[in-house]
Amino acid sequence: MDDLYDEAARERLVPEPPKRVDAPIRTAFERDRARVVHAAASRRLAAKTQVVGPQSDDFVRNRLTHSLEVAQVARDLSRALGSQPDIAETAALAHDLGHPPFGHNGERVLAEVGEACGGFEGNAQTLRLLTRLEAKTDGAGLNLTRATLDACTKYPWPRTDAHSVKFGVYADDRPVFDWMRTGAPGERQCLEAQVMDLADDVAYSVHDVEDGVVADRVDLTSFDTAAVWQTVRDWYLPHAGDDALDATLADLRAVGSWPATPYDGSRRSLAALKNLTSDLIGRFCGAVQHATLAAADGPLVRHAADLVVPQRTRLEIAVLKGIAAHYVMRTDDRVALMERQRELLAELVAELLERGPDALDRPFADDWGAAADDAGRLRVVLDQVASLTDQSAVARHAALTGRA
Repeated sequence: MDDLYDEAARERLVPEPPKRVDAPIRTAFERDRARVVHAAASRRLAAKTQVVGPQSDDFVRNRLTHSLEVAQVARDLSRALGSQPDIAETAALAHDLGHPPFGHNGERVLAEVGEACGGFEGNAQTLRLLTRLEAKTDGAGLNLTRATLDACTKYPWPRTDAHSVKFGVYADDRPVFDWMRTGAPGERQCLEAQVMDLADDVAYSVHDVEDGVVADRVDLTSFDTAAVWQTVRDWYLPHAGDDALDATLADLRAVGSWPATPYDGSRRSLAALKNLTSDLIGRFCGAVQHATLAAADGPLVRHAADLVVPQRTRLEIAVLKGIAAHYVMRTDDRVALMERQRELLAELVAELLERGPDALDRPFADDWGAAADDAGRLRVVLDQVASLTDQSAVARHAALTGRA
């Protein structure tokens, strides 16, 4: 399948000399994967929030374990479709690298306080990490191939009036973005990015429910469908009707491993829950694989084809996401915690802006010195804060403000 990817797909922003003759023989895309695996930003994902905080329980997922699971789903689906699985897997491993402390909650804060420098978006931050902030090749970050960078770009467009919330590149990263998108048709995701995007949806729809069940927040045998359906509409599918959602839930409950009794913490119950997650992932990916192959009229690589996700699959994923959102993210204790997290990050940004380079880690202090104006210095502070884990953000805030 590598022969389906041309020299432009393998090109790196900064040309690299040939590897030593005694070095292991690897493809360009295998090298990309290794660079992301060994990146410092990848290690930090272990201490960043998924849904339940990473320190709250040994079982629940953090951003790193979630990324590994997304990578497995993406690799398997990519291989089944005949595209390059190393590209899809690398994109999945990288997809959350730009998330700041406290996940999407922290992302919203940084977007607000960063308005003067063009805002903040986790996916745009991922591109910035891969092409600038991670230390591998001077001036080019990890210096990944064009095809891999493109696959890592969930939102292949800049911030505009039409794309004010979700976007994939900041203004000062446009040169590398434009190089990466050479030959791409408009704002269309490449096929490998579509695989990564779906794998992310599949993994967190299933695994967030699993974590909610184990945390005793979700009971799959009995829940308030009216309230969950409203959450589905509020967060995911605004126009989904009750009848369609009721029918979708009936289809999910017909899956043989859907529980008939509440989770009780026993090994048998945990094994049954694991079987359910496996069955659901197979159900979703199988439906997409069959629909995509049936619609394909050419190679399933880059911009030559699109992933086809059946409407039934979209609804089933949305129902699971709605269950987790209603019983985990919308609970009173979670809402109160998220408010405290937002206050902490806003105060941390303000303190770092006030204190300047003396309060920044060395790489960001150097960036501060090179910044041309206040907007550039604000971007540096956002880079610093986004690099922190949940716990290190709390510790940095306490050190700077004197408040626990």
